[in-house]
Amino acid sequence: MDANDAQHTMHQHLTNAAAETVRVVRGIDPEQLGSPTPSTEWDLRTVVNHLTLWTAYNFALRAEGGLVPTEWYERDFTAEPGWAEDYATQVEKALRAWSEPAVWETEMKVGEGTMPATAIAGMMLLEYTLHGWEAARGSGQQYVLDDATAAAVLAQVEQYAPMFRQYDGFAEAVQVADDAPAFDRALALSGRRP
Repeated sequence: MDANDAQHTMHQHLTNAAAETVRVVRGIDPEQLGSPTPSTEWDLRTVVNHLTLWTAYNFALRAEGGLVPTEWYERDFTAEPGWAEDYATQVEKALRAWSEPAVWETEMKVGEGTMPATAIAGMMLLEYTLHGWEAARGSGQQYVLDDATAAAVLAQVEQYAPMFRQYDGFAEAVQVADDAPAFDRALALSGRRP
């Protein structure tokens, strides 16, 4: 698979994962925002705000060479009217921006350094799916991925788990059967209990 095919495939996985996460966010009753999620530190409102900041606004801005303002880290997007539809609109904008082949050729700022856009895209796939699953669990919904996207998520978790664990992004792995579905194995390896 050449670079263009790989980028197209990753963009399709991002599109699939984003569609499922948007469906989940739209399905949240605002009364549920204080509900617990599988993330022991984050309630549903915190998960939705994290998703909105990183997978919608920041993901779109990265394609343009920017980043969200630091004051947005404390912004409660769920306090704003129409927050679920705003999330959907911003995700669509981000995916459209990332459909440009030139975006995938760039180096993007991360902390004090840079990373290839392809690595950022892989991490965004994890943001959509792992936190999307948490939002689904916290709101009593299912989170469903197609087999190819689930396999791509597992591959990304396998690649980044050691680094994420080092920086407390992932908890210790949870045991699941070797023949468990790919997304369950990805959740378990990321320290989440499927």
